[in-house]
Amino acid sequence: MKPISRRTALTLGGLGVAGTVIGGAGLLWTGQGDSGQGGPGRPAGPAAGDALREPAELRSRAGLLELRLDAAAGRTQIGGRTATTLGYNGGLPGPTLRLRAGDRLRVSLRNGLTDPTNLHVHGLHVSPEGNADNPFVMIDPGASFDYDYLLPQDHPPGLYWYHPHHHGLVADQVFGGLYGAIVVEDPDPVDVARERLLIISDLTLDGSGRVASAGRAERMAGREGELVLVNGQLNPTLGIRPGERERWRIVNACVSRYLRLRLDGQAVQLLGLDSGRFETPQDVAEVLLAPGNRADLLVTAAEGTAVLRALPYDRGSMGGMMGGTARSTAEVSLATVTVSGEAAAAASVVPRRPAARDLRAEPVTARRELILSMGMGGGMGGGMNFTINGESFDAGRVDTTVQGGSVEEWLLTNTSPMDHPFHLHVWPMQLLETNGRAADSPPWQDVVNLPARGSARVRIAFDDFTGRTVYHCHILDHEDLGMMGVVEARGPLLGG
Repeated sequence: MKPISRRTALTLGGLGVAGTVIGGAGLLWTGQGDSGQGGPGRPAGPAAGDALREPAELRSRAGLLELRLDAAAGRTQIGGRTATTLGYNGGLPGPTLRLRAGDRLRVSLRNGLTDPTNLHVHGLHVSPEGNADNPFVMIDPGASFDYDYLLPQDHPPGLYWYHPHHHGLVADQVFGGLYGAIVVEDPDPVDVARERLLIISDLTLDGSGRVASAGRAERMAGREGELVLVNGQLNPTLGIRPGERERWRIVNACVSRYLRLRLDGQAVQLLGLDSGRFETPQDVAEVLLAPGNRADLLVTAAEGTAVLRALPYDRGSMGGMMGGTARSTAEVSLATVTVSGEAAAAASVVPRRPAARDLRAEPVTARRELILSMGMGGGMGGGMNFTINGESFDAGRVDTTVQGGSVEEWLLTNTSPMDHPFHLHVWPMQLLETNGRAADSPPWQDVVNLPARGSARVRIAFDDFTGRTVYHCHILDHEDLGMMGVVEARGPLLGG
């Protein structure tokens, strides 16, 4: 199968079109369940593994969830062999945090690593200041920091996640295993037989079972791991009865890998992407998730065996710069689904969601352009520059100043020969168009993919909070290399 093109992916990428995929691939850890039976058009993949394991869950009570997170190295089992990875509270992934709108989340993060770290609650609409979602906090090895987040009463339900965000070390720490999910519950439950969380990540292990370091060229391209995991497992198995409907919440926690997901033979519907929920579920064949994106799926089972696959995706190349290229991934089996047993009764209709806010009908305070670029650097270090509007990241500089409560329109332009997924902290974006093509029912996302030498246009409502935070490329190696800027919302807040 040829890699999907970036232009084709725009059609499949969830803009109200029947097509949604989670994909990725990579080499398998030698001897780790490689079936060796690829067949025509099918690469060899890992044999079906153990039953899918869910991360530990922690739920809020009476509007509060308090917990301690320990970030540290530890031993884990991957594909039947022992590996040394990073993790929160000894898990790969860390515990799932379940909240409701209006809840308070208090996290005491202890740094058991040998490098500084911190915590970002990706996608949550919470304050960027003080001890909330503040990317400028630094927690030294052996130290602790107490985070305190208050969700607004009208916070959107959906799937979010947490991971480190200390500049220069983000890719290494996420690649090593530091990530976990956050679920903000629906006010009106969806009728399903069960709900599953699937956190898809990748990593590379060296001969001793430790997480391999990335070389300079690999960082510039954006590293892709040789092992593609679901909840820390290789090709886990899932058992479903015919006719049962399950809800799959999927996180792309990969550092650089785009995930095209496909589950042939089963009925798949998309409830939403990132924090954006559609009014009604959409029938899909594939879903494309850029790094940091999430998908909320309904899967209704039909008899037989099916494989959740990650299909090839071409995210571009470095165009001869430094002699490196981004990987066009091979196909890989992510999870094996076995449907058997007595047929289940049909599930009830999914409650219709209220229509999302549409910023196209609201006045715009400012329009601006952000240009993401890659180019050859100078000086002793050589290498490449990763910039936004010609500047590499500087925590002491404010790159963009906005008025709290205003609505702005941003043209996000990518001049490089590689895709860049653009992420804005705190405030979600309504995607209006990609490469000049208007989106059907413009979706709300907090990670928007910018095709190579392409663009996207978004509108942002800077509601509820003031303070400094960041926007950046969510190929985390590129963020660490400087493709990040500082935005400051200044008050007083305007209406809205």
